[in-house]
Amino acid sequence: MGRFLFAIFVALGMAAPAGAQIDSRPRVQAKLVAESGEIAPGGTVAVALEENIRPGWHTYWRNPGDAGAPSEIKWFLPPGWKAGAIQWPYPKDLPVGPLMDYGYEGKVWLLTELKAPSNAPVGATTIRAAVSWLVCQEVCIPEDATLALSLGVTASPLPPYAIVQSQFAAARARLPIAAPWPAIFSRHHGLELYVAAPGVGSPNTIARFFPFEQDVIKGIAPQEQGRAQNGLVLRLAPGKRSWTAPALSGVLELTAADGSTRAFAIDAKPGVVPPANFTQAPKSDLTLPLALLFAFLGGLILNLMPCVLPILAMKALAIASHAGKTGREASREGFAYGIGVVSSFAGLGGLVIALRAGGAAVGWGFQLQEPLVVAGCALLIFAVALNLSGVYEIPGVGVGHALARRGGLWGAFFTGVLAVAVAAPCTAPFMAAALGFALTQSDAVSLLVFIALGVGFAAPFVLLALWPSLLRLLPKPGAWMVTLRQLLAFPMYATALWLAWVLGVQSDPSRLVALLAVALTLAFGLWAFAASRNARGGTRAWGWLALVLSLLAIGKLALLLAGGPPAAASRSLSDIPSEPFTQARLESLRAQDRAVFVNATAAWCVTCMVNERVAFDDSRVRRAFAARRVTYLVADWTRRNAQVTALLNAFGRDGVPLYVYYAPGAADGRVLPQILTPDEVLKALRGG
Repeated sequence: MGRFLFAIFVALGMAAPAGAQIDSRPRVQAKLVAESGEIAPGGTVAVALEENIRPGWHTYWRNPGDAGAPSEIKWFLPPGWKAGAIQWPYPKDLPVGPLMDYGYEGKVWLLTELKAPSNAPVGATTIRAAVSWLVCQEVCIPEDATLALSLGVTASPLPPYAIVQSQFAAARARLPIAAPWPAIFSRHHGLELYVAAPGVGSPNTIARFFPFEQDVIKGIAPQEQGRAQNGLVLRLAPGKRSWTAPALSGVLELTAADGSTRAFAIDAKPGVVPPANFTQAPKSDLTLPLALLFAFLGGLILNLMPCVLPILAMKALAIASHAGKTGREASREGFAYGIGVVSSFAGLGGLVIALRAGGAAVGWGFQLQEPLVVAGCALLIFAVALNLSGVYEIPGVGVGHALARRGGLWGAFFTGVLAVAVAAPCTAPFMAAALGFALTQSDAVSLLVFIALGVGFAAPFVLLALWPSLLRLLPKPGAWMVTLRQLLAFPMYATALWLAWVLGVQSDPSRLVALLAVALTLAFGLWAFAASRNARGGTRAWGWLALVLSLLAIGKLALLLAGGPPAAASRSLSDIPSEPFTQARLESLRAQDRAVFVNATAAWCVTCMVNERVAFDDSRVRRAFAARRVTYLVADWTRRNAQVTALLNAFGRDGVPLYVYYAPGAADGRVLPQILTPDEVLKALRGG
């Protein structure tokens, strides 16, 4: 009953503008109908709850879909009588804006089998039931009734009337039957369902799957139908519960060309879905060429995002080192950098694809949701900063005069790898649409989009290296590069400090202190190793010992972080009062007709942090939030959070930031740009 009342508030929140249409007349006329007016002791009788639904309104199936609640029957039976479960007819799609509900319109019969005890006394008896349902149109109204039905108990019951018998036969024809074919499902391409039913994969047959459980699929998404090995394959959009479901159970509706429908209850087990021939490409707002263009543009713009600015220090130094070289040398280093970038994006994309195929709900920047990875990145960038400061040198990766002599191909390659690692927390314009498209396609198409993103990210540096006329404008390498190198170490130190702060948000102060201690040990180890390289005998050995001890300290930190606690529930850099996001809280606020602003963010997302400082820390925005009584919900994705992941997926996003404003009475939320300004926020609040 609690789920029923909760769904009422959700539905009412979506329908407030239609309040003027509410009247006192019932939207559903309900009654109980028995298949036979008499029953023998120990016998059974089918009883239908008839819902006569007013035109334009609907009630709900056992799984109501994205919102709503199923009808309920509470029986009050004579002693010894028993009632079976409701037998649900197959439902129909009931789209409501961005949501998909499952239910009934017109007249529907919900059948239940009643069984009398063998010692039931002969004579008349009364069956009572308290029934309740949620009926919706533009508004949702909970209704209920107490119904009664008289039955006669006799040793020789009369057969049912023909007209009643035909009505029950029609009602049973709408009940799903157990599927006679095996069924399997796979999460390899999002979510695929295979039913080994010969003939049902014909283009003349339209298939539709209705899951028994909520949030297993995205109901509003199209279900792509294909044929494979004398069977049917449906490609479904996974919901937030599909990744953990051990089975995929529901109703498969098959509608023939003549409009006749058959319904089958299936219980699919995990397995390998055979290759399918789909009659049409997956539906999407983007085509592949447009997605590749968006990915390229997103990668290009990513170079200008705040989180990538520290790595521009290393890029600037590498570009300066090209001056005075031959065009061939500059080109080689440019290509080495480009290969490092593109291979890193391809590797990251392959890892995302593999993890999602294995059932993990991950997206862009997922690696920084793990404290161990954050600590590793912080130490890596700290080590790079020490190198720029001259604390130690690694052959082939050094800069300045050594780089000019060696060519620096490995240095350029690993600069590209590090640039991608630092860029991972950022999302640039065009990227969200491209990545959202990529992760709904085949593995090959997904990987192609990630590669296009890498090509766009690498393009400026590669083109500059290939443009000798620009390189001639740069001063020749010299002593000035040593000063520049040391100066450019400080943005890297700042990045390492930021990652340390992220670790503190994700775990607790003790682990942050451990990271700082390991960083100090690492600095000493690298300095000792570099200082002892030209020494002899035992003096050189202690340098190696210091380096080994530093590596052991890093290993100890990894063990400490492996069991880190979850992140705090809410985090906000602005002074606007905030609450942690939950789907239940959002739905509750919308049911109260409240204005809600949802900020999906993460501590490791520098774009998010800049937006919060620029857009939300503005006095005009703070006053507007207070004046309009806007509830500010922070969906913190610093560590993996299934509810925030589901929120992102609902808006076709694969990473943060995401900003959604729900105006009072609005059916849908308004998505704001990823690069946010105070004017954009104020415009959304004003409804402009």
